[in-house]
Amino acid sequence: MDVFAVPGLPEVRPGDDLAALVESRADIRDDDVLLVASTVVSKAEDRRADLDDFPAGPRAKEIAERLEAVSGEEKDPRFAQAVLEESTEVIVDAPFLLTATRFGHVGVNAGIDRSNVGDEGHDLLLLPERPSESADRIRRNLSADPAVIVTDTSGRPFRHGQRGVAIGWSGIQASRDWRGETDRDGHELEVTVEAVVDELAAAANLVTGEGDDGLPVAVVRDWEFGNHEGSDNLYRDVDGDFVRQALRGWEFARN
Repeated sequence: MDVFAVPGLPEVRPGDDLAALVESRADIRDDDVLLVASTVVSKAEDRRADLDDFPAGPRAKEIAERLEAVSGEEKDPRFAQAVLEESTEVIVDAPFLLTATRFGHVGVNAGIDRSNVGDEGHDLLLLPERPSESADRIRRNLSADPAVIVTDTSGRPFRHGQRGVAIGWSGIQASRDWRGETDRDGHELEVTVEAVVDELAAAANLVTGEGDDGLPVAVVRDWEFGNHEGSDNLYRDVDGDFVRQALRGWEFARN
């Protein structure tokens, strides 16, 4: 398997054809996996916003005040309002905002970015509204027919640091199912479902980086899904998500 970043991409602006920008700088093949950072997808889809677009309501003001009390830093209630409007559920409201987006991803601040917004004076960059549709649109506009994954970065419970994750995909299933297969000792696997789109997103993040490298697109080449059952169930059903259920009843208390 080979993983490489696509060099030389310009600052992406609303309406840009990401497929054309990539294909003019890299030879994309049918069996590749093309991984595109959500930041450039959002810019192409004009998901930039200003804080003034989100007049704060009572709930946002309450959240901002609580976060300010916890952190000792001033919090803009308009940002809290933006998070609320991009979310279907607030899971944790202190010491940070952990929310579920409309498309199922759970992350801090609904994935709203206050960096990498661009040079046109906007305050915020929202995640794509429907990332799998974004991935499908990029894929349709390519001359080749690779799989396409829209990526983001997020933290992980119980571990320090961020890693790449998939938030949308097309031409590939989200996971491959090893259940029913056997290990080297002949024991049948009963629970192993591998989230391959997340693993590919993490691999891409190794070569694209997190800083000012300007490398928002990567290609994975010579990787095969293999002869496995697949599934698009990447996000847990709420009823079976015991961590989310536990967090709903959890209350932050600063010592």
